[in-house]
Amino acid sequence: MSTRATTVTLLLVSLALAGCAGRSAGSNSPGGEPAVAQTAPPQVTIFLVRHAETIYPPPADEPRNPPLNAMGQDRADALARLLEPAGIERILSSDYHRTRETTAPLAEALGLEVELYDPGNLAELAEALLATPGRTLVAGHSNTTPELVGLLGGAPGEPIDESIEFDRLYVLTGNRDAGLTTVVLRYGAPVLENWRELATQRRQSVTP
Repeated sequence: MSTRATTVTLLLVSLALAGCAGRSAGSNSPGGEPAVAQTAPPQVTIFLVRHAETIYPPPADEPRNPPLNAMGQDRADALARLLEPAGIERILSSDYHRTRETTAPLAEALGLEVELYDPGNLAELAEALLATPGRTLVAGHSNTTPELVGLLGGAPGEPIDESIEFDRLYVLTGNRDAGLTTVVLRYGAPVLENWRELATQRRQSVTP
């Protein structure tokens, strides 16, 4: 495992442990008796990514819905290796080839079904995520992913560079009342600046 991947994995483990502590805190009174009422909002850990690299140019029959290319498939595999030990309980994806394929290796590794959401209704999705305890992965797009981070109360940072940025991984932890902390990581191999050129060459080489 590379130094980069090891560092990210250690950080994810620490975040997971912090989430466990947050969920257990307040469950019992100091005397060991159950709490009278659990009014605090649930503790959540939400991982958010944009889809990985797609085939380029997009297919003529589905120009707005391209699947992943070989680089993107490798990145999806890297995401699965990274997040498999993170305790993910739900995986959400928009209904596009590129987002579903980005989550597919992790879903298979964990034996989870990928749940589809409407990227046109992110406010409703944010409310549902904040109300659901546990750890969730959400795969989206260059515009919807930072927007959802903001709706969740996180810090989106700079806009995602649609042309070249496929490796940004947000990790949001906390709850609605206390607020969510935001950590931004990178995963998988560094994105190649000429990925579109390489993807075009690959398509041309396999086109009959």
